[in-house]
Formats: sequence, C-alpha cells, structure tokens
Amino acid sequence: MTKQLHLISTGKQSAEQFASICARIHPYIDAIHVREKRKTAREVSAFVAALIESGVPPQKIIVNDRVDVAAVFGVKGVQLAYHSLSVCQVKPHFPALAVGCSVHSLDEAKEAEKSGADFCIYGHIFPTASKPGMRPRGVESLRIVAGGVHIPVIAIGGIHAGNAAQVLQAGADGIAVMSAVFLARDPVAEAKKLAHIVKQT
Repeated sequence: MTKQLHLISTGKQSAEQFASICARIHPYIDAIHVREKRKTAREVSAFVAALIESGVPPQKIIVNDRVDVAAVFGVKGVQLAYHSLSVCQVKPHFPALAVGCSVHSLDEAKEAEKSGADFCIYGHIFPTASKPGMRPRGVESLRIVAGGVHIPVIAIGGIHAGNAAQVLQAGADGIAVMSAVFLARDPVAEAKKLAHIVKQT
C-alpha cells in the first residue's frame, strides 16, 4: 500500500481556523482527523461541517471517537480510542466506515487486527507536548508492531519533517502529525514537505 500522511486536529483551534488551514493543505494529504476530545457531538459536527464547506472531500475526513458524527456526515471513517465503542460493536452496524484503532503495544495492535480494524495508529514515537512526562515508545518498538500485524500501522507522536523518514523506514505505513503542521508558521509548506517525504520513503 502507498504510505499515508494523516493530519490530526490539535484541540487548540476553532472550527473556522482549522477548516481554513485544511482547505489549503488537503490536496497533499490522505486523511484529516477531527480529534477534539473536550467537545460535544454538536461541536465536533461543527468541525466536520466546516471542513466540508471549505472544500475538504468527506472521503478524507476521519472523526475520533464519535461514530454518530462520522455516520451522519458520511465521512471516510472513525478513529476509536480505549474509551470508545469497540471495533466489534462499530463494524457490523457501520460497514461503510473505515475503522481505525489507537494502540500502544503489539498486543493491542493484534487485538485491533483480530477485531476487524482497518488500520491502527501507534505511538507516541518521540517526546511530544501532548503527552508531557510520558516516555516515548521509540522507533524500535514501532518496528516490532509494524512487523507483527497485517493491517496498516500509522505512527504518531512528535513526528515532523526532520524525523519522519526514519519512522517510515522502520516499517510504518504512514505518519500522523498534529502541531508540526497546524501550529507551524507556514502549514502549507510543512504539509508539502511531509507529503514529499512520505512519497519518497
């Protein structure tokens, strides 16, 4: 499979700010995740609506945790965390949705695969401001996880243009990035740079 570039919202921007950046960068990326943990279903739906209104194709949008919002908007898929519904609960009822699973070990990745997940996001690989004080899992553990399952493994956590290539060389099927793009001075330039690395590696 072609390696993928996923971008994930930071929770620090309004729906309008987020959508205006995504309107300019979506041509270079494969998936945009709306990951707004502190927001209600109504607020999350405002983010999705803003993305679609700004020209982002629904088939590039993945909603974290909120299966209801993903189903209502008919987007690409849903990303499930440990506190979400399980893959087994979601898959039979929403066969049109691609279902991703956040995992933190090889065992969790194998469980996600067995449950029918379409892909998993594994991390965090490097130190990241969104997980302060938590030890990163590192590139070697990513190599083990990516080699231990057949579903795509997307790496997350502290990834930017300077270290993305080593993550992909370790076997990741893609990378997921938050602040390196959305909080960059020039988000379009960063997205293009990362897209180039993903295609070349």
